[in-house]
Amino acid sequence: MQDQENQEVGNQPEADAAAAAAAQGAPATEPGLEEQLSATEAKLAEMHDAFMRAKAEADNIRRRAQEDVSKAHKFAIESFAEAMVPVRDSLEMALKVEAPTVESIKEGVEMTLKQLTAAFEKNRLIEVMPQAGDKLDPNKHQAVAVVPADQEANTVVTVLQKGYMIADRLLRPAIVTAAAPK
Repeated sequence: MQDQENQEVGNQPEADAAAAAAAQGAPATEPGLEEQLSATEAKLAEMHDAFMRAKAEADNIRRRAQEDVSKAHKFAIESFAEAMVPVRDSLEMALKVEAPTVESIKEGVEMTLKQLTAAFEKNRLIEVMPQAGDKLDPNKHQAVAVVPADQEANTVVTVLQKGYMIADRLLRPAIVTAAAPK
């Protein structure tokens, strides 16, 4: 029995040393946790900064896009207006002529019409002018009357007024009379 007590007493310093080592190991572990915490906090701050920068950039992009749309609406007809100014100038000059003749008026109107046609072409304003016998297209033509004719039903007989398209969008349909079914 005494041998057992001696062994326990002999093991006591070893147990104390193990406890002391464990106690020393615990503080050694704490700085590791603190380092991890500070690294995580630094990463969180970095991510927060990146998020705030991305949010600000998105807000700037949205604001710039709204400004661009606003400017596009405001100045959408600028090109057309620039093309129309010479037409107006020509009409004003025609009214200033003291003693116009029929020939000079006709010549002035023809020149002004050429300017207007050029302005339309430049801005993709296209005439819709169907020919007699063309198939009636409800997307481009408006039939105001159906008349008996010697041609196929639902075809254009006469054009009462030209239509216009801007690029691929109908601005005003051509007003036509259509052939009645036989």
